[in-house]
Amino acid sequence: MRRLLRERQPASDQACAALQTWLLAHPALRTVAVYSPLPGEVDLSPTLLRRAETRWVFPKIRGADLTFHSGLDLVAGAFGILEPAAGSPEVELAEIDAFICPGLAFDPRGGRLGRGRGFYDRMLAKARPDALKLGICFEIQLVTDTFPEPHDVRMDHVIAG
Repeated sequence: MRRLLRERQPASDQACAALQTWLLAHPALRTVAVYSPLPGEVDLSPTLLRRAETRWVFPKIRGADLTFHSGLDLVAGAFGILEPAAGSPEVELAEIDAFICPGLAFDPRGGRLGRGRGFYDRMLAKARPDALKLGICFEIQLVTDTFPEPHDVRMDHVIAG
């Protein structure tokens, strides 16, 4: 999948449009966790700019865990991923209404194949039970089965574009 994404370098437009439609259908979501994209992940920037009423929070790697912070001031952090700058206010997991999650592949049952370090699975296991888990990817990342393991957290919905 990594090779396929490098070779094709898909654009994020379709996935962002589908995400925007999904968000419009869920107006009660106030605080939404997003991510800074790595190469081969959907760039959510166009969607974030269109929805100023939403409080977007970004992850920061802290040891083996993810913490979330508000604000759009991002700097290079662990693994070269853009993350909230020092001093960005931390947001408790209990305040987050939805998590938009990247992945290498997704399946029709909400299975998500991550990058292998388990950051998202550990964090999502601690999230509010009613918080929505949304996978987002390019069409080429949809597969028949991600072969989930017992610790893998399933997505409630997957958006592909």
